[in-house]
Amino acid sequence: MPRPPEDPIQTAIPCLFMRGGTSRGPFFDAADLPADVALRDRVLLAVMGAPDPRQIDGLGGAHPLTSKVGIVRPGSKPGVDLDFLFAQLQPASDTVDTTPNCGNMLAAVVPFALEAGMVKPQGAVSTFRVLTLNTDMQCDIAVQTPGGRVEYAGDARIDGVPGTAAPIKINFLDTAGSVCAGLLPTGNVRDVIDGVAVTCIDNGMPLVMMRAADVGRTGYESVAALNADVELKTRLERLRIACGRAMGLGDVTSRNYPKMTLIAPPRAGGSLATRSFIPHVCHDAIGVLAAV
Repeated sequence: MPRPPEDPIQTAIPCLFMRGGTSRGPFFDAADLPADVALRDRVLLAVMGAPDPRQIDGLGGAHPLTSKVGIVRPGSKPGVDLDFLFAQLQPASDTVDTTPNCGNMLAAVVPFALEAGMVKPQGAVSTFRVLTLNTDMQCDIAVQTPGGRVEYAGDARIDGVPGTAAPIKINFLDTAGSVCAGLLPTGNVRDVIDGVAVTCIDNGMPLVMMRAADVGRTGYESVAALNADVELKTRLERLRIACGRAMGLGDVTSRNYPKMTLIAPPRAGGSLATRSFIPHVCHDAIGVLAAV
């Protein structure tokens, strides 16, 4: 790993670089990282090459979706096979946020644990219960393991990822109120906040949904166009801060949630068209927990 300038020597720490859904990053056995949180975070920043917009001196991919870390250990509660701690880093920031969940990185937890020998294959399909430590959320994750090995090749396809791969199925058990006080933290299905009709919801991830038309957009703009839309992003950030307070989250200025999602009628199949901001960059697809 790259070393902080003040450290005299480098320390080798094993990791496995994996993709989970539309995200990717290094996965670590928790036992291989420092127990002290401040020191652990310094290590993760060095590993990812942050803060630096290019993350040129680390494993980060210069984008929030590719500036993520997974930390895994054997389960610490009865009935739980694996504990997972997700860490979100930002390319140009020196923060390590372990508050929110990440449903995409969650998909790589069991393959990592199998490769690391934390758990053993159970047959053609191996299912393990995973506790996400960030929000105390449990889920069952099923991975294909024919012949006692993780199968990576397959026909499953998801938007935002080129090619196909073996499917990984996640059964979420208790997503409501993961960070907020409940599924509908304002107590309402619909609120009008800062002049916009919104739904504030926490079903695994604090999220604010609104009609794209209500902020003057179609919802079909490209990711590049939305990322370049300074007027819209300024409007969404003002709304996000107001919604954060309404959701009981306090000042969310420096937090990675709530995420902001524009909703439009379907144009290419499905029931809805969505564009999600995570929270300041437009997602190339949609976050798993945003979809939930």
